[in-house]
Amino acid sequence: MTPMQIRRDDLAGPEIRALLEEHLRNMYELSPPESVHALDLAKLRRPDITFWTAWSGDGELLGCGALRELTPTHGEIKSMRTPQALRRRGAGRALLAHIVEEARRRSYERLSLETGAMEAFAPAQKLYESAGFRTCPPFGDYAEDPNSVFMTRLL
Repeated sequence: MTPMQIRRDDLAGPEIRALLEEHLRNMYELSPPESVHALDLAKLRRPDITFWTAWSGDGELLGCGALRELTPTHGEIKSMRTPQALRRRGAGRALLAHIVEEARRRSYERLSLETGAMEAFAPAQKLYESAGFRTCPPFGDYAEDPNSVFMTRLL
C-alpha cells in the first residue's frame, strides 16, 4: 500500500469538486434539507475554514476534512468525507487525527462536530467516539435537531 499524504487544499481541483458534490448529494438523500449542514465550495473557502485532502501515493483522492474556527478556543470539524468506493482505507481516521493535531497547535480547548443521527452515519459516529468525542448539546449556531448528533471533546 502506498503512503498517504495529507495536504492543505485550495478547493480548485476537479477531484475535490466531484467529492464535495457527492457529499452534498448524499447528505440531501439522507437528511431533510433543514438538517443538512454540509458546506458547498463557496462556504468552504471562507477565511475561518482550513481545508485538507488526503491522497494516495499514486495520486488518488482518498478523502477530505476541514476545521472551522468558531472562537479562538473552539473549533468545528466540517466536511469529513471519503469517496464511497474508497472507504475503510484509513483516510478518515488520518484526516481526523490531522485536524485534532491542528486544533491543538492552534491552542483550541475544544473541538466539536455535527453529524447525522440516521443509521448511515453510525460508522462516522463510531470513528469520532474512538477519537474521544462524546455526544453533547448543540453548539455554535446549531439548534436541537432529531436528525443531528452533536459531539465534542476537550483538547
